[in-house]
Amino acid sequence: MSKYLVIVESPAKVKTIKKFLGSNYEVEASNGHVRDFPKSQFGIDVENDFEPKYITIRGKGELLAKLRKAAKKADKIYLATDPDREGEAISWHLMQALKEDPKKMHRITFNEITKTAVKSSIKQARDLNMDLVDAQQTRRMLDRMVGYTISPLLWAKVKRGLSAGRVQSVALRIICDREEEINSFIPEEYWSLEGEFKVEGERKPLVAKFYGADKKIEIHTKEEMDQILKNLENAEFEIAEVKKGERIKNAPLPFTTSTLQQEASKTLNFSTQKTMRLAQQLYEGIDIKGQGTVGIISYLRTDSTRISEEADTAARAYISEQFGEPYLSAAEKTSKNSQKIQDAHEAIRPTDISRTPALLKESLSRDQFRLYQLIWKRFAASRMAPARYETTSVKIHGGDYVFTVSASKVIFDGFLSVYTDEEDSKKGNVLSQSLEKGMKLKLNTLKPEQHFTQPPAHYTEASLVKTMEELGIGRPSTYAPTITTIISRRYVSKEQKNLYVTELGEVVNNIMKQAFPSIVDVNFTATMEGLLDCVEAGTVQWKTVVRNFYPDLKNDVDAAEKELEKVDIQDEVTDVICENCGRNMVIKYGPHGRFLACPGFPECKNTKPYYEKIGVACPKCGKEIVLKKTKKGRKYYGCENNPECDFMSWQKPSDKKCPVCGSYMIEKGNKLVCSQETCGYVEQKAKEEK
Repeated sequence: MSKYLVIVESPAKVKTIKKFLGSNYEVEASNGHVRDFPKSQFGIDVENDFEPKYITIRGKGELLAKLRKAAKKADKIYLATDPDREGEAISWHLMQALKEDPKKMHRITFNEITKTAVKSSIKQARDLNMDLVDAQQTRRMLDRMVGYTISPLLWAKVKRGLSAGRVQSVALRIICDREEEINSFIPEEYWSLEGEFKVEGERKPLVAKFYGADKKIEIHTKEEMDQILKNLENAEFEIAEVKKGERIKNAPLPFTTSTLQQEASKTLNFSTQKTMRLAQQLYEGIDIKGQGTVGIISYLRTDSTRISEEADTAARAYISEQFGEPYLSAAEKTSKNSQKIQDAHEAIRPTDISRTPALLKESLSRDQFRLYQLIWKRFAASRMAPARYETTSVKIHGGDYVFTVSASKVIFDGFLSVYTDEEDSKKGNVLSQSLEKGMKLKLNTLKPEQHFTQPPAHYTEASLVKTMEELGIGRPSTYAPTITTIISRRYVSKEQKNLYVTELGEVVNNIMKQAFPSIVDVNFTATMEGLLDCVEAGTVQWKTVVRNFYPDLKNDVDAAEKELEKVDIQDEVTDVICENCGRNMVIKYGPHGRFLACPGFPECKNTKPYYEKIGVACPKCGKEIVLKKTKKGRKYYGCENNPECDFMSWQKPSDKKCPVCGSYMIEKGNKLVCSQETCGYVEQKAKEEK
């Protein structure tokens, strides 16, 4: 009979761990959390010093009965949930739910699902870390307080089914703020100039960029460019300086959750959710031919770049053998950002570096293979020597001006032999060896080019994760679910890789900014994350955080209930007549934003898209311009006469014409800008009368 019971979170781990531990051990899975707050109640007893009320999650009763039965028979119970705050909290909930003697229960953690790691974790069994449990419990309570007090307000004021979350509301605000920046961005003109020179004895021309004189000259207008071209008309060109040097490019650090999500998005086009799902599979175990099921990467939720001594030693031995001593890095680098690193964790790495992607290709799906290859290459590269480049920079004098050209070539590939990013793979200039100081050059041609500054880019999942990490919002385990939530709620739409705010997202963000400024304040949210870290470190009591947070939130909610009556969104009656029953149709909110519906529902179920007229005539055909939405909810302006007229604009058109070129103007913040970028006319928008 089994003497010991091991409880893990995921059923996928059961078989693997059972195989490592042998017949004396029974291994069961809890399938994640077993207890949580009730869905139908607040679940926090505010009157009784914020005592949480937990119940068994619906559908988990049978599973818990099975676990209790197994626990009764066991001499020792090992709680082997994930090695982070949430895993610690799940273990604590299991302890409460199993109702066994606490002395029988032990907490074990392993960073990877390998025989060595699992067996040594049993030897290092410990008591539950209540600071970790409290930190997770506090996060759950703060999220509950925000969700349960603010969401009903959104239902009352906008539509049912909306939700507000502590971290998701800030993520939405970050995207909305970027959208505002883009919408109010006014392009500025600038020019660049390239010179193409003939080098004696060389077939290929030398292409150099205009730099300026003693210092860099920015060229803003065509007039400035024409003046420079005029000054260069009879100039003689010669090489004033040829400078050789060397630069090094250091190897990247191994992956954290955030950097893995960013890189997988950039190079593999994976969403954050897909990356985490695949990484979870690689961590929990892959059936490898001849070896059975084994975890092939270390734990995937981490913000540490640390690597264990054993893994480091194994990697160095592998690199030395496969690539040679010169390819080994001198010493381990660590990330500067150490304020929130849970140092019990390691970076994400292969559990065995000798399991190369090529060896595992047969055992992995295509996407699993691509992600594993990315993790393997990044980890191998992190233990390798920097790449070394020989650099050459050339200065060319012509009249009063200087042109420059630079190039670099790899003289030692170092870590680049296994891992290159987009930047490394771009082909650089190759300069002729015959270039020398004092050499005369013949000018073939000058190529002036007009450019316009570009607005900030829309957020992608990768850049949003990077921003959230830099601002200290959320933690490794929260990035993917936060982004998934705001997309599934239709606050944000994803087109290609870009994230755009929908009409619904704008309404929710505006209500949150108006009524709950602190909830959507980036600094406030980052401070809360810092406080949770203090709870984890044992320096702050968890109830202190909750006691300070709730009263302010309650005051805001009470004030908002009174205030937000002003923004009560009534069904606005329109002059559009329902062709089925003759009633005037009304404007309603749906999951995609506003639409027209017959007020005779449920007898009459007629609906139509709602296009809001903006009071501006179409510049192409003279009919009305209306506000429309793409299938995914992104706003744009188009002609009501579509498809006959194909006019569309992402920016709101104005009825004012440009006094310089006659094109229609568009609104950008508090300015009107000519829609023809090459015109560049800008004027202040007239203040609207209240």
